[in-house]
Amino acid sequence: MGVFEHDALRGHERIVFAADEASGLRAIIAIHSTVLGPSGGGVRFYPYASSDEALTDALRLSWAMTSKFTLAGLPFGGGKSVIIGDPRKIKTDGLLEAFGRAVDDLGGRYVCGEDVGTTPEDMAVIHRTTEHVAGRPDTTGDTSPATGEGLFHAIRAAVKQWLGRSDVEGVSVAVQGAGNVGYHLCKHLSEHGARLFVADIDRAAVDRAVDAFGATAVPADEILSFDADVLSPCALGAVLNDRTIPEIKAPIICGGANNQLAEERHADVLAERGVLFVPDFLANAGGAIIGTSPFLGVGEAEVARKVAAIYDTCISLLELAEQESVPPNQAAERLVEQRLAAARAGKAG
Repeated sequence: MGVFEHDALRGHERIVFAADEASGLRAIIAIHSTVLGPSGGGVRFYPYASSDEALTDALRLSWAMTSKFTLAGLPFGGGKSVIIGDPRKIKTDGLLEAFGRAVDDLGGRYVCGEDVGTTPEDMAVIHRTTEHVAGRPDTTGDTSPATGEGLFHAIRAAVKQWLGRSDVEGVSVAVQGAGNVGYHLCKHLSEHGARLFVADIDRAAVDRAVDAFGATAVPADEILSFDADVLSPCALGAVLNDRTIPEIKAPIICGGANNQLAEERHADVLAERGVLFVPDFLANAGGAIIGTSPFLGVGEAEVARKVAAIYDTCISLLELAEQESVPPNQAAERLVEQRLAAARAGKAG
């Protein structure tokens, strides 16, 4: 399949393939939209099985970032970049600096930040060769605390709409991925009386959640089918697919991982099974909110307000989906397209 025939292209404005022989860099930068402002999104460093797989991930993630910024009311469009390779083996300062030069060539159309496989310290290295980088230790640093907090508010909204509960006291939540975002989510859930069940391929991450929050450890291969009120995928994407969906017992899915649906049609499959799926690009918007704050001159109080507002946005979206008798992700996509179309019309006028 060619790039222009790719199923995930969805109106992308620009796709850049960047390579640097000296450092071994192989990267893809996908800019979905600059209608509302410069595009922004993290740098995912991952050992993809193929360049086609890497391209698909970049396209899906950058589209999701447009949706995330638009629903959060932020003046940015969606972008994303992927670096192909195992960061534990090939990540060097030279490679990150070469990537920074590729970002800089885009003249501010794309602002990068941390993601899977990269850290705030990596962003500081990239900053040596481009100013268009967020999430450095001297700015917002680790965005996962804000992502976890926003996800907590999204779960609160889902529990209210789907279970008729005003709080999460006694609600059971199965968290897949107890690392950065999952850990901070567990902290908020624990403080509000939820019952936690966690799984991670990293046993140390599980032990930390067990020790800190009294969580119950669940084998990694059983967490998606665990009988809980809420399933919260907080690891990598595409975990909701033809193989896993028939085994899901939770009536609500609300997690921090990007692109949890292997294919868009899986939202319909979940809806047919009576499962509420909260769009990940809405639930995990806290990181985007704090990550863009230095560019907007927004202080801590305003960041906190916007992260907490994820609850209200979720309530509104879930009510709209119910009124229109469509899955929440379809309702969200319609809202995003309407807002982008209005912005385009405004620019044309």
